[in-house]
Amino acid sequence: MRRRTFLKGTLMGAAAGAVPLSALSQGSAAAADPVTVTSVAALQREIDAAAPGARIVLADGTYAVPSGGIRVAGKHGTTSAPITIVSASRGGAVLTGAVSFLLTGSSNITISGFAFRQTTGLVIPADCPRVRLTRNDFKLADRTDLDWVTVRGDDAKIDRNHFHHRTTQGVFLVVDGPDYTPVAQRTHIFRNYFSDHSYTGTNGGEAIRLGVSHRALSTADALVEYNLFERCDGDPEAISVKSSGNTVRHNTLRGNKGGIVLRHGNATTVEGNHVLGGENGIRLYGNDHLVVNNHISGTTDRGIVIGSGTTRDHHAGETIEERRGNDACDRAVIAHNTLVGNAATISGESRAHEPRDVVVADNILVASSGRLVDLGTTGGFVWQGNILWGAAADGTIPAGGFRRVDPLLRKDADGVHRLTAGSPAVGAATLASLTVTEDVDGHPRGGARDVGSDEYSTLAPVRRPLTTADVGPNAS
Repeated sequence: MRRRTFLKGTLMGAAAGAVPLSALSQGSAAAADPVTVTSVAALQREIDAAAPGARIVLADGTYAVPSGGIRVAGKHGTTSAPITIVSASRGGAVLTGAVSFLLTGSSNITISGFAFRQTTGLVIPADCPRVRLTRNDFKLADRTDLDWVTVRGDDAKIDRNHFHHRTTQGVFLVVDGPDYTPVAQRTHIFRNYFSDHSYTGTNGGEAIRLGVSHRALSTADALVEYNLFERCDGDPEAISVKSSGNTVRHNTLRGNKGGIVLRHGNATTVEGNHVLGGENGIRLYGNDHLVVNNHISGTTDRGIVIGSGTTRDHHAGETIEERRGNDACDRAVIAHNTLVGNAATISGESRAHEPRDVVVADNILVASSGRLVDLGTTGGFVWQGNILWGAAADGTIPAGGFRRVDPLLRKDADGVHRLTAGSPAVGAATLASLTVTEDVDGHPRGGARDVGSDEYSTLAPVRRPLTTADVGPNAS
């Protein structure tokens, strides 16, 4: 599994205008001089002749791609000198028709800056590792059950793209696999903007889906970070995790129906995300997850759901129908989260298999109505160090698992509730077994950690909730 590292530094604004992609540095200094073409036929000829380091630029304009697609077959760049196919300016080359790029047996390919307007999706096949889709605009046909981008090849990078505007069932971005149970490895999804999915059904309209039910026990080691989701209303799950061993961190979900849902699989980390308004926060099933440093406020449904199951654990050999069911949440650690003003704060469900052995520690829970903790049957839970406040009732949290005291939060202009001087949360964390080096703002935690997602500091945040300037084709 890859080593997870934090990205440091202040988020930068978008570049202005249609920036020539030929000015971007990708690959090594030994890359060949760019070749500019003005037709799909010329583009195909240059791709067919491309060697490592080739950079092929398609002039701005609208191009009807023939039914055979733009073929990238048997072409191999290197990690330091990929074969790069770019639009002259971001979004300047618009591709129409049924298909766009058809990749087979290729590696180290970068496709950048295009506006995709196809009636079928773009697939990165299993025999195409190390493919990068960057700074593209995806607005494909508004067709039911059309998944816009599907990743089956290992080590794909999907970054700084905009996926937007659809009203039908189907997923913007799917991480899939080569056969029935394996899943693509080490997909890196970052700095993308997902927006405006208005499908009104109840299922099948996710922004991102990592895996699928029958791949749940396969470790994907995907990293989903620094993405912005706005008005993603196609499904209660904006980020749907249906595989194991993933990391979902530093994303911002603002005003969506969909939340972050660990629907299938085990051992995924959900860290440092902002959920601001909308309906759903974080919901988890499966085993051994870590949910830490998340800030969830103003949701109209549920903040954190600790799921019950139709089965105790998914396992090899179960039926397809059993695999589609919910796996009860066991051995999760839910710590250092701040939940403020959600319709439901921490809640559960009522399936046959109750969640077990979950640690809920050092969280701040604030609400003005309802119950702050509303769980049914559980087994072996550990509650400690939590701070509860507001007119909402305590609910089903045991008396020894919390203090009822005003955490002295301040809501800043970016929508984040942070600690103020003198807060009883400062230095009061209790879960010694957990290593947490930073808070949601990117500030160091130090030895005596504060309760909640924020570590009190007078310094400006290193990370804030993302805006459209931080993501998409013009992001830094």
